[in-house]
Amino acid sequence: MNDSKLIEKYFPQLTEKQKAQFAQLGELYREWNERINVVSRQDIENIYEKHILHSLGIAKVVNFKDFSEILDVGTGGGFPGIPLAIMFPHCQFHLIDSIGKKIKVVTEVANALGLENVRAEQIRAEQVDGEYDFIVSRAVTRITPFYGWVKGKVNINCYNKLKNGILYLKGGDLGEELKELGKKTRTFELHEYFTEEFFETKKVIHVPMV
Repeated sequence: MNDSKLIEKYFPQLTEKQKAQFAQLGELYREWNERINVVSRQDIENIYEKHILHSLGIAKVVNFKDFSEILDVGTGGGFPGIPLAIMFPHCQFHLIDSIGKKIKVVTEVANALGLENVRAEQIRAEQVDGEYDFIVSRAVTRITPFYGWVKGKVNINCYNKLKNGILYLKGGDLGEELKELGKKTRTFELHEYFTEEFFETKKVIHVPMV
């Protein structure tokens, strides 16, 4: 199943508007990927599983309350930020990447979907001003340097069930990496939410920062 029905399988509560946006998402990325390569050719054929549903692993571990503000660092073509912005239309998402052509794709996709809760910007994480409830990312680097990039950018007032901080999508054995970080963390195994083999080693790492 490599279409939006895969998303509906795991998120049956979607509105008709959200279903339509997810259905449109795959084709938008196929079109843009032919012009600006943001997803590997192999992965574009499995975009709903390997990119869209993977991004929504975060939505399985926290149901962002309305008006939450989320920073997506190293968003690439818009993951996990774009799928999360569809899922949580009453939250604000700031998607950043240092590569301008990737931000162009994010901007065009968000505009095509009518996502008014997405702001895309070409900027490095260290240069971002402001505070956010959560900082999300998909394995842009080891988690210790990532923590250093975003330290000081988290709002101290918590409204969600999870404490404000980092939600990091990553796979494999992370024991050494988390030990290196030396902070309290919580690991959510995505195979507990999604049955596809791809998710067997995929995780969401929560690093509270308040």
